Amino acid sequence: NEILFPKAMALESEVKKKFFEIARFNWSIQFNHKFLMGRILAIDFGMKRTGLAVTDPLRIIATALDMVETSKLMDYLKKYFQSQEVEKVIIGLPKRLNNTDSEIAPEVRKFIEKFKSAFPDKTIQTVDERFTSSMAQQAMIAGGMKKKDRQVKGNVDKISAVLILQSYMQGF
Repeated sequence: NEILFPKAMALESEVKKKFFEIARFNWSIQFNHKFLMGRILAIDFGMKRTGLAVTDPLRIIATALDMVETSKLMDYLKKYFQSQEVEKVIIGLPKRLNNTDSEIAPEVRKFIEKFKSAFPDKTIQTVDERFTSSMAQQAMIAGGMKKKDRQVKGNVDKISAVLILQSYMQGF
């Protein structure tokens, strides 16, 4: 057949090549749409400092992002949202053992309202952040972090944000 119909065989080969290019392109679009979602950002809000953590685009791994002075948080988030696709924001809401709001919870709620007005396109969910600071301290000790580094309060804030994000990710 190759000898008798060389033009037809070349055309068939070209058609197959185009078909696979189109199929590969369509698969790429479906893969990216289905699996490459926006990140999830977690916020451990504090009166002075705020810890931030974020997932990878596949939402598999939660990592510490940064510690930001709370007075500069909204500007930081605006820049971050311009550079990264964030689909959902998880905000730690501090509770007491009896499940009532802690002393800082009203400030967190004020921040949430401010956040909603500044970023109306972002989905927000709150997560109980009870014990995250003490768990962060324990994680630093267990991880072998030097005492000097454990005393840097920003490290606790970042790790607390990671714990908030991990608890959310385990729940969905």
